[in-house]
Amino acid sequence: MSPRFYGFIHEKLDIKILILYVLEKLPGPVHEDELVELVMFDGGFSWFEYNDCLADLETSGHITYDNNRYEITELGRQSVQTVGSSLPYSVRTRADKLTAPVAAAMRRSAMIETETETEPDGACFARLRMSDGSGEIITVRIAAPSAESADEIGARFRKNAESITTRIIQLLTED
Repeated sequence: MSPRFYGFIHEKLDIKILILYVLEKLPGPVHEDELVELVMFDGGFSWFEYNDCLADLETSGHITYDNNRYEITELGRQSVQTVGSSLPYSVRTRADKLTAPVAAAMRRSAMIETETETEPDGACFARLRMSDGSGEIITVRIAAPSAESADEIGARFRKNAESITTRIIQLLTED
C-alpha cells in the first residue's frame, strides 16, 4: 500500500483559519463551489471537516452565507489578521497563488455593469457601464432589436470592456 499524502492542515481551528484567510483575500462574496476549490488544496482534511468548519464560522458570525455565496465579516477579518500567520508559510503561499486570479476577476467584474432595459413601448436597450474603481469611465445605452440581442451586446461588452472602451475613447479623441 502506498503512503497517503497528508497536508499541513489537520485541526479544525486550522481549517477555519484557512477558510478565513482565503475569504479575506477576496474583494467580495464568493460562490460556494469556488470557495471549495480555493480551500481544499491542502489534502490534510476532508470535505466533511471543511463543511463543519464553514457551519461553525457562520454560526459564530465570522462569515455570512447568502444566495450560495460566502463572505467574510468584520469579525472574521479581525480574527484572521490576528491568527492568520499561524498557518504554515507554504499553505499561505499556495492560498495566495490560488486566490490572486479569482480576486482579480472579481475586481474586474465589479467594474463592469451591463443591463437589459425594455421600455413600455417594447423598445429594448443594452446599458453598458465601466468604472475604474474610483469613478465611472463610460456609460453607453444602445438600442437593440430584442431583449436577447441586448443580452448578447451586454455579454460581449463584459468580455471585452477594456478594449471596447479604449477604442471608443480613441475614436472620440483622435484628430
